[in-house]
Amino acid sequence: MSASTVLAPLREAAARIDRQTPAHRDRAVDGLRALALLAVPTGHWLLGGFTLDADGGLHNASPLSAFGGLAPASWVLQMLGIFFLVGGYASALSYRRRPGSAGAWMKGRIVRLGRPVLGVTAVWALAAPVLYAAGVPEASLRTGAKLVVQPLWFVGVYVVVTALTPYCVRAAGRLGGWAAAPLLASVAVVDLLRYGPLAPSVPSWLSLLNILPGWLFAYQLGVSWGERRIGRRGAWLLLAGGALLFAALLAVFHYPASMVGVPGAARTNSHPPSLLVLALASAQSGAAILLRDRLARLLARPTLWAPVVVINLCAMTILCWHQTAMLAAAVPASFAGGLAGLTTAPDSLGWIVARLAWMPVFAGLLVAIARYARRFEAPPVEGRRASAMRRTVRRTVAGLLAAGFGAFALGLA
Repeated sequence: MSASTVLAPLREAAARIDRQTPAHRDRAVDGLRALALLAVPTGHWLLGGFTLDADGGLHNASPLSAFGGLAPASWVLQMLGIFFLVGGYASALSYRRRPGSAGAWMKGRIVRLGRPVLGVTAVWALAAPVLYAAGVPEASLRTGAKLVVQPLWFVGVYVVVTALTPYCVRAAGRLGGWAAAPLLASVAVVDLLRYGPLAPSVPSWLSLLNILPGWLFAYQLGVSWGERRIGRRGAWLLLAGGALLFAALLAVFHYPASMVGVPGAARTNSHPPSLLVLALASAQSGAAILLRDRLARLLARPTLWAPVVVINLCAMTILCWHQTAMLAAAVPASFAGGLAGLTTAPDSLGWIVARLAWMPVFAGLLVAIARYARRFEAPPVEGRRASAMRRTVRRTVAGLLAAGFGAFALGLA
């Protein structure tokens, strides 16, 4: 069987997806969202590892602890700025086109984001006791629970910034792209307090003040972009200004080079976001706006556009289940002892090579899981009153299971 014969059904499917795409669909924005989505599992799979204890339990480890030179990889893989940018852009357009009230619009957004989160946490809450009974060490289960919950913080933050969309739209209307400047200034002030001369007397909780403005920054840029208040000149300013600020923070103010947390490090950039995160988001946003037209031309090709559609349709599934895919390989492997790139310490070049070889396995497992987990992302089907009552009961049970799993993951149970 020739390669053309094998690829023919895929080309036909891609052509069908292309024909069914509405003409008004912004392919470049969808492409940017897909790119940012794929960066999440790629980063977690590449920069997250495990070690085994004497009882065979899995514990989190990171190659960044041994290889500081890998930090620049996190600059590429940390694309949450792009995600918030396109989220703000899409929300601005959706908010303008909403058929009903702002409250109804927001409720629809929350339901769409919340169902997959409830799904993954409820499934894990049911699976954890079964896995423990099957002999999986408690240490492995707690490590797995932390990894599963780790990306879900993003959903909570995203819901909050989405709720602020009406205010972001008004700010964009008055100030254009400069509406994001006060958010940058707010994070800069908090960073100055927690890292500057007054740092010894500043309470640790002060850093939490960066969470909302830190992630709202790129979202506000996206809203301003969606409101057509940022053009090419503004994009160049974002790119150049963000790049210069990023370089200055590293070279002059000695911010940590890694955009993700490094075990044992005294400072971290992402939790909560530091000024370095906003500098990177600014540069990424400027580049994305400048490359929009070129990306749109590329995605006019059906073979490139079809994967973008599939990724966007499975966005929350990818976000919620990619760590489960990695654990689906690591937990069984832990019973066999140390496997290079999977359950051995990430402290050698050999581990990096082996981990790259494991990446397609993780991707294959994620595709297999997504076949079943995708149902949590599907919109609820309206039915009779009895069906609505059953859905309410299911949601309540799922909420209780999710809360219990969250308590377990955070070490509260």
